[in-house]
Amino acid sequence: MKVEALIFNLIAVFCIVTAAVYGFWSREPIGTTALILSGGLTGLIGGFFWFISRRIDARPEDRKDAEIAEGAGELGFFSPASYWPFGIALGAAITGYGMAFWYYWLIAIGVVTLLITIGGLLFEYYVGQNAQSS
Repeated sequence: MKVEALIFNLIAVFCIVTAAVYGFWSREPIGTTALILSGGLTGLIGGFFWFISRRIDARPEDRKDAEIAEGAGELGFFSPASYWPFGIALGAAITGYGMAFWYYWLIAIGVVTLLITIGGLLFEYYVGQNAQSS
């Protein structure tokens, strides 16, 4: 996590320095504000990674004496074939389209679609043919 914290904090410093130079040079408030907010948000993420890196043991990526084989192994379970992410993307697109034109009925359809598909993704391996039997 220390590598990620360093990357995000360097980007935050770059955005803040760029905002100062850009604001002084152009005197344009919108771009300066966008750069300051970008720096603040990346600094927030970098600070979170730095905070977490102090609480967990060093990963192989964080140690200079680590071997490649130390990073091997299972990283987690990833669904091999699921159609739920497509449904979530479709629901998000419908909701975004409804919000862009401020159609209340389309926003409602999109939110309901999102809730159903997120629930489907969440419970995909707890019901039906994929359920774990005990």
